[in-house]
Formats: sequence, C-alpha cells, structure tokens
Amino acid sequence: MSNVIVIGAQWGDEGKAKIVDWLAEAAHWVIRCQGGCNAGHTVKHHGETFKFHLIPSGLLYENKTCIIGSGTVIDPDVLRREMTDIESRGYSLQRLVISNRAHLTLPYHKAMDLAYESKLAEKAGCKTIGTTGRGIGPTYMDKVGRLGLRTGDLLESDAVLRARLEEILTLKAPLLEAFEVDVPTVDALFAWCQDHAAALKPYIGDTVPLLDAAQQAGDSLLFEGAQGTLLDVDYGTYPFVTSSNATAGGICTGSGIGPTAMHHTVGVMKAYTTRVGEGPFPTELTEAVGQHLQTIGQEFGTTTGRTRRCGWFDGVLGRYSVQVNGLTSIALTKLDVLDGLDEIKLAVAYKNKATGEVTTQFPASLHQLQDVEPVYDTLPGWVGHKVEGITEWQQLPPQAQALIARIEALLGVPVSILSVGPERDQTMVRIDPFQSNTASLKGSAVNSLPQPALVTSR
Repeated sequence: MSNVIVIGAQWGDEGKAKIVDWLAEAAHWVIRCQGGCNAGHTVKHHGETFKFHLIPSGLLYENKTCIIGSGTVIDPDVLRREMTDIESRGYSLQRLVISNRAHLTLPYHKAMDLAYESKLAEKAGCKTIGTTGRGIGPTYMDKVGRLGLRTGDLLESDAVLRARLEEILTLKAPLLEAFEVDVPTVDALFAWCQDHAAALKPYIGDTVPLLDAAQQAGDSLLFEGAQGTLLDVDYGTYPFVTSSNATAGGICTGSGIGPTAMHHTVGVMKAYTTRVGEGPFPTELTEAVGQHLQTIGQEFGTTTGRTRRCGWFDGVLGRYSVQVNGLTSIALTKLDVLDGLDEIKLAVAYKNKATGEVTTQFPASLHQLQDVEPVYDTLPGWVGHKVEGITEWQQLPPQAQALIARIEALLGVPVSILSVGPERDQTMVRIDPFQSNTASLKGSAVNSLPQPALVTSR
C-alpha cells in the first residue's frame, strides 16, 4: 500500500491531470480534495480528450473508486453536465462517491463572484483578482462563515432542508441586495435543491469510513490536487489566489485522511512557468520567447480559455513549493515545448530593483515580489534535436539531461516523472512513487546526473 499526493507546484495549469491519469493505473482510489469547477484538468486517454472540472480523472478506469472530497465546492449544474458527458462516452459512474460534507455552489454565489470583480474594476487604483466567475470564492466565504449548504443537506427531510434555507437567506439577503444581486425565494431555492437531490442522491455518502476501510485493506490511494501552490489562499501570492488550500496540507483536510497516512508528495511543474489572471510574475516573458512558449505549449485555460502568461522556470518559486508542501519529487511537464530554443534560462534568485539586494527566498509581501527581477542561470538549448516523444533517459539530448540535473539541484528533490508531449505514452517514469519509499525518492536522483557549465545573467 502506498498513498501518493499529486499537486500543482507553480500557479496551476502544470499538467496535473496527465500525471494523475498515468499514476491512477497503480491506485485503487483517486480522490479530489479541494477547489471547484474553476479547476480544469485535460486528459488524453485512449485517443479521447476529456476536460474534467470536478470529477476525478481516475473515473476513466473501470476498477478505481473516485471520491469528490469534503474540501471541494460543488456546482451541481456543472457536475451533472460532466456526469452526463462521461456516461455518454461509455464510462460508468457506479464507482463515484461525493462527500456529504462537501459544500454546494448556489446560484447566487456565481452572481456574487461577478459582482465582486465588477466593484473592484469600478474602484480607482484597484485591480481585479481575475477569478473564473464560477462562484468559488463566495462559496468558500459562506463555508467559513457557517452559511453554507452541504451536499448532505440535500438528503435531509423537506422540513429540515427548508428551515436551513430560510436561515441562510435571512442572513444572506442584505449582502446580496447591497451588491445588487437578486435574492432567491426560499421556494425557488428549495425547488433547485430538490432537483439536484434527486439526481445526486445515489452518489452522496460519508467518505471518511470508506477511506479508512480502504487504508485498513491495504489499498493504494492517489490524491488529486487542483490549482497550484502559488494560488493557495495562505501560501500563494495573496490576494491574487484561489479560495482554498491548494498545498499538500489541503489534501489532508479536504479528504479526511491524516498526514501520517501520506507516503509521497509529487509536485507537478512545467519546464517553464505560466500564470492565468492578475498578480506578480517575476520571470514573465512578453516578447518572442514568451510567444513561443504560449503558442507551442497551447497555453490557454481549460476552464475559461484565457491566454496564460508565460515565463522562464522559476527556481525560487520551486524551492518554496518544495518547502511548503514537503515534496518528495517533481513531475516535470512540457519539456518538449523548449524544443527549438537556442538557450534556456532558470531563475536562481531575485534581485531588488531599487536596492540591489539578492535573495533566494520567495517573499510573502506582494509589493516586495513586484519589485524584484530574476537572476538567471543560462543553459544551452538542444537546437537540431527534439525531446518530444522520447521515453528513454539515455536518448535525451545531453543539454536536456543537464537542464533537468540543474533543476534537481536547485530544488533539492529528484524529477521522478518527465512529460515530453501531450499524449499519455509520451511520459518517462524515472522513479515510480508507488514503488519507492520516501528516502529513495529524495536521495536517488538529485546528485546522479552531470552538472552543466553555467552562464549567469540577469
């Protein structure tokens, strides 16, 4: 039995779904633990492309039980559309379980999300957060404010459910009115709940004893994160963050499994860096190389279609992710996107533009982060060669091997999985997290490869 966490270790959109799909073959259970339908996971599986927002991608396997955990927030309209789509393609939902503790995104949450962004846009000097407009933030606000509705509430008697809705609307109405959001009647919201209860009741259950029994039976569990570390509400670039804990700690609270049960934490990083929405981005590239990464990497959001900002790999950010998540290894994706570049840069430190002070620590202060420029190591590219589709380490160009070795040295953990293309079989597994212990993961690859000669530049 081995339990593996897979999380985003940058600003999200790192290619987690492909890594989860690959590892799911060795797991018995796949658990989604936080976030909502603002997360988009694209999976290519047996020649088909799937775009998941709430359903764990492990559902593509017949023998996996998939859980939507209590840390997620669920828009039942989106979930039901996703369920209908996957069933229409011949996949069964019989092994899907929705935690009865997961909170629901109600119709007014989406309206409030748009209203918040609109108010920020109207106020001089304020930047919008750049949310997806899916109601995720307002849903989590009500969860923390004890005004949320949980999936388990849909299973209560009519009298109990109606009383809960009356309580919620009594307290919510003044805020909705202040933001010029329509206040639903209790009857309308009750009818909405009844409709979704009828469709979702067979899938809602208490996932805590299920997962405990799975551990007792020696099953392997795969935990699927959403968004990325630098979008975590506590450890991300606040306030330009999501509304949940997208770090490894959020996996535990969002699943109901304690930290002592976790064996490996795999952080997914691109071989460069991307970001959607507003907020600081030290290594951002706006000219030819940035356009190359954006075009070749098809950097458009799965959920919104928004163009992703692109930049060089950020080792300062990467080390920070290793620290706050306790990463045991890295899954490095989209190495093939670097094909054709004469040189490749890695940020190894930040330099304050005003004072010249150099730091290797990722700052908590947004203003400090906005005032830095990266200090780069420059490595040669592999012009004339392609890494796309290569699945044997020895066949990679020496320059690509040197780049990976430098990333491992910067982060202090090995690259266990390497993605060299969008297809499932374009994957190289150097160390299998389900087959290796934590000690071997941390020590096996970091110093095993030759270190390149470097040119330092700004």
